[in-house]
Amino acid sequence: MSTALKISTQAGVQTITLSRPDVRNAFNDEVIAELKNAFMAVAQDSAVRCVVLAAEGPAFCAGADLNWMRRMADYTREENLADAGELAAMLRAIYECPQPTIARVQGDVYAGGMGLVAACDMAVSVETANYCLSEVKLGLIPATISPYVIRAMGARAAHRYFLTAERFGAAEAHRIGLVHEVVAVDALDAKVADLTQALVNASPDAVRACKKLVHNVAERDINDALVAQTVVSIADIRASSEGKEGVQSFLQKRKPNWLFVQK
Repeated sequence: MSTALKISTQAGVQTITLSRPDVRNAFNDEVIAELKNAFMAVAQDSAVRCVVLAAEGPAFCAGADLNWMRRMADYTREENLADAGELAAMLRAIYECPQPTIARVQGDVYAGGMGLVAACDMAVSVETANYCLSEVKLGLIPATISPYVIRAMGARAAHRYFLTAERFGAAEAHRIGLVHEVVAVDALDAKVADLTQALVNASPDAVRACKKLVHNVAERDINDALVAQTVVSIADIRASSEGKEGVQSFLQKRKPNWLFVQK
């Protein structure tokens, strides 16, 4: 059995932890497959309200494992296409996970690790973490992670940090939008807990629908098709059982029936 990941679930929150601290949680083809499978599995678990992506050791993720890179150096173009396709599928599984996802960043994030943070809906970072898109130093480009990183930090910041491979701190990561909160090391778990508690207290159907709404609406032109799509979205959620329960519980001044009760 692999020890690359540790997975636990408590009170509606699943925590998926990268557990390769000896290699700074760098990933290889096996870790990529395990991460993809873990997020595809949790997507089918209606009892899980949100997912925390965490890591052990001094680094959150250092990108590609050196031994994996050594193997890739001899790959044919076809083998590189297949290999990159698996990485892309893993990142998409995180991004499209129906439950909200939180990156709990306890240490440095480099190269492909930036894709893991950016693919999550939210990110909380310790103030001591450093970030770097280092690919151009190796004659590479951050292509597979780019859809998620550019969405997170914006094109303007991406122009700088993709091209210069500069290392930057958590405060800068917050300024450009890559992470949402920067906290002291001893405050990390409390801030993550604040977010998970807010998520498990909300309507699970509405939370999933909101996540899908952001994916569907972000950066699109406001045209007749988009407006019509948003009209359908609100009509559908109003007519749903949770939508009706939410309004009725508010009007009746009682708690909604979706509040998580730990068994």
